[in-house]
Amino acid sequence: MSPAEETSARTSARNGWILSIPALVVLGLAAVGPLLIILLYSFLEAGTHGNVVWAFSTKGWSQILWTKDIFTDTYVWADAHLSILWRSVKLSLLTTLTTFAVGFPTAWFIATRPPRQRAMWLFLITIPFWTNLLIRTYAINEVIRNEGILNVLLLKLGIVSEPLHLMYTDVAIFTGMTYVYLPLMVLPLFAAIDRFDMRLLEAGYDLYAGRWQILRRIILPVVKPGIIAGSILVFVPSLGAYVTPRVLGGGKQMMLGNLIDLQFGQGKNWPLGAALSLTLLVIVTLALLYYVKVANGEKRNG
Repeated sequence: MSPAEETSARTSARNGWILSIPALVVLGLAAVGPLLIILLYSFLEAGTHGNVVWAFSTKGWSQILWTKDIFTDTYVWADAHLSILWRSVKLSLLTTLTTFAVGFPTAWFIATRPPRQRAMWLFLITIPFWTNLLIRTYAINEVIRNEGILNVLLLKLGIVSEPLHLMYTDVAIFTGMTYVYLPLMVLPLFAAIDRFDMRLLEAGYDLYAGRWQILRRIILPVVKPGIIAGSILVFVPSLGAYVTPRVLGGGKQMMLGNLIDLQFGQGKNWPLGAALSLTLLVIVTLALLYYVKVANGEKRNG
């Protein structure tokens, strides 16, 4: 590269940084700033009526795992917090697995349709995004409640003798999140399957591979980036879900998002709420780092 070209490249890079300064400032104020405030609050004392006392303390972090027994004045495991954490991770994983089980054949069906039909099917998949999340959650409520569509149908068919009590259970939350986040799994899978070379299937059949062998050794490895992307898009919002557990869980079956809201609201323990928020952020970040690692590995392998 000639000196003139090097100078031009440095000037172009410098101009690019200068042009990006407004965006970086907005990003810092709107994203990094609030996170720093939350981090600061997590190391302060809880106020009597909310807010914080400006005194250094690690109680907010310790209260995630331990709580003080009011009778023996000893520290015991915070069973409620651990139960909510386990429920959040469990339901998020189940939602991810279920949306994949339903979304993969759906995406394959759409990707193998003629081009004109694909647009229609994709349009139908994206229609739920046109509706507010709260409305979609209440729609599931109308389906699974005691007098809802599902129970009325089962009673008329004679399958059950009394309504299934699904509301305010983990099943209700799981059903709602699966319905809400299913399109987030279908779309990345469709994008990956749409680029799939169907001649690989013919080669597999020519080599006398069975259907399960073709699925396991040809299809899944090729569309793996779409599977990982869809899993991240479903797992991350499921882990921090608030509206769906609030409506379908009825305040009885809380997840991390509801627990954080409780600490900043009725619990009036802002340091604990801040520590829980950062814990949720760490879990999400680890999931995203895993996705980046796998994605980079796919690129290195061609």
